[in-house]
Amino acid sequence: RLYGRGSSDMKAGVAAIVAVVLELAPRLHATAGLEIVLTAGEEQGCMGSAFLARTPDALGRAGAIVIAEPTANRPYVGHKGIFKFHAVTRGVAAHASRPELGENAIHKAADAVGRLRRYGFCCRPHPVMGLPTLNIGTIEGGQNINSVPDRCTLGVDIRTVPGLDHEALRADLARTLGPEVELRLVNDMPPVWTEPDLAWVQRVFALSARVLGEHPPVQTLTAYTDAGSLRRGYAGAAGAPPTVVLGPGEPELAHVVDEYCLRWRVEQGVEILRDIVCDWCGL
Repeated sequence: RLYGRGSSDMKAGVAAIVAVVLELAPRLHATAGLEIVLTAGEEQGCMGSAFLARTPDALGRAGAIVIAEPTANRPYVGHKGIFKFHAVTRGVAAHASRPELGENAIHKAADAVGRLRRYGFCCRPHPVMGLPTLNIGTIEGGQNINSVPDRCTLGVDIRTVPGLDHEALRADLARTLGPEVELRLVNDMPPVWTEPDLAWVQRVFALSARVLGEHPPVQTLTAYTDAGSLRRGYAGAAGAPPTVVLGPGEPELAHVVDEYCLRWRVEQGVEILRDIVCDWCGL
């Protein structure tokens, strides 16, 4: 075991990528080639990859993408999108002994919480990802107990699936919460999905199975990655490149105390990534 913050998420993936590149770089001349993208700020809204995606000529060309986030070397064909926002309510401050002179923003926020808990998404379940999810993660309001609060803010995290339009979602949430609630968008990233029956994806599954000793099932991540931004940055006339998430880190150890990665899993990841690159480049 190799311990350390970020060892599984995703220093193990970076190590495997770098090892493969150092080994194969001398042989990549006159092949389809390989582009390595290492970014910062993935945990803060994918800032690094989003910057690259919106900066002209920052990225080259890509026919396929592998994201080395922690999957225990199992290939994943996508993940849910993110729609995060703050729901802000406002009132009128007053002394708590005369609440009739004020307007309680927390009461309005409580009503908003009830509406959000009852909210129904207008989309069908995705065959692999299932339904979207909604979580109210933070609530902040009031200055002290003996005052009527004039402001309250809810932090809301929605994970979306293909087929759920984010603009339509925002408009529907605004109608549901009503004019007393202001929506302030925090993060808006689309879901990622690559059809598992694509020829390249099938090759990745076959190459992974050879090393893993079993054929992995079709599955998607619950967390988000840089794939959304990078697919947008690399998208061409034919659309976004097919994408898999595959890396040697342990997904259940991301963000935990005493995080670690397994050395043998990193070595296994190097083998799988090497095979994928060799297959793509005809080596």
